[in-house]
Amino acid sequence: MILITGGAGYIGSHCAINFLNAGYEVVVFDNLENGHIETVHQLEKIGKVHFVKGDLRNKDEINNVFKAYDIDTVIHFAGYIEVAESVKNPSKYYRNNIIGSLNLFDAMVENNVKRIVFSSTCAVYGEPKYTPLDEKHPKAPINAYGKTKFMIEEILEDYDRAYDLKSIRLRYFNVAGADSQSRVGEWHEPETHLIPNILKSIFEKGRTFKIFGTDYDTFDGTCIRDYVNVEDMGEAHRLAYLYLKENNKSDVFNIGTEQGNSVKEVFQTTESVTGKKIDVAMEPRRDGDAAMLFANATKAKEVLKWQGTRTLKDSIKTAYLWEKTKH
Repeated sequence: MILITGGAGYIGSHCAINFLNAGYEVVVFDNLENGHIETVHQLEKIGKVHFVKGDLRNKDEINNVFKAYDIDTVIHFAGYIEVAESVKNPSKYYRNNIIGSLNLFDAMVENNVKRIVFSSTCAVYGEPKYTPLDEKHPKAPINAYGKTKFMIEEILEDYDRAYDLKSIRLRYFNVAGADSQSRVGEWHEPETHLIPNILKSIFEKGRTFKIFGTDYDTFDGTCIRDYVNVEDMGEAHRLAYLYLKENNKSDVFNIGTEQGNSVKEVFQTTESVTGKKIDVAMEPRRDGDAAMLFANATKAKEVLKWQGTRTLKDSIKTAYLWEKTKH
């Protein structure tokens, strides 16, 4: 049985679908602060899902899950993810992301569950010394969100040495898109991610899409990111789980497309895919945003046998169809 923390959220739910489609039984543990019960109901239509409402900051609540279910491996998504908020309110991020993760890892050790796939981030690298970024790139995160993920990675290294807790850390680049059947998708309140915010400008009258920063050292002045499809991301987690189960050794992998797209390019592609003209305004930079981040994902291809197959256009199309279901 697979335990997915944060499984009612965006990436967690798509990961759950991938496991369910492959015939696994899944326990979703989520406090529903940012996840949605409607998402859980969609998952229950696909396969065998057990939902537990709980918070990792409460050690008893997560410990009880291991007592109640025969957990084979944990896929750990639960955590706060907004870069700008983490700069303004680092305490919230350290207390939730790190303490919650420690409670989870301790519960795993106590209950003899020794495999975990951790949702990390390319934000652990900070400002790139070179691009594309490989796993050996120096780690120097520039915001509290990235620092929490880096610290959790370091904790997992220590827990491997001390308690034999084996982990695969997946360093995501920018995740995009939605389930191709529009059952689940990206749903944050407030929404801070690029593509859904562009799409909201189509559906919400009087809303203008804002581009934050046009003076970066990039070809068109806007940030460049590597947009990896969320269904491809779900597949990466299952392949990481299979690798961990077969090899029983810890490792770290970048998950990205190895291509960078600027904010302006994403905006223009969205107008092209939707056939809509979108109002846009240029705003100053936000704190904590690096100019350019895109992946060298060679290691994931060679070791996990993972490769993203869906394009930026594919991601925008499924995101658009998902956004339509909410309006």
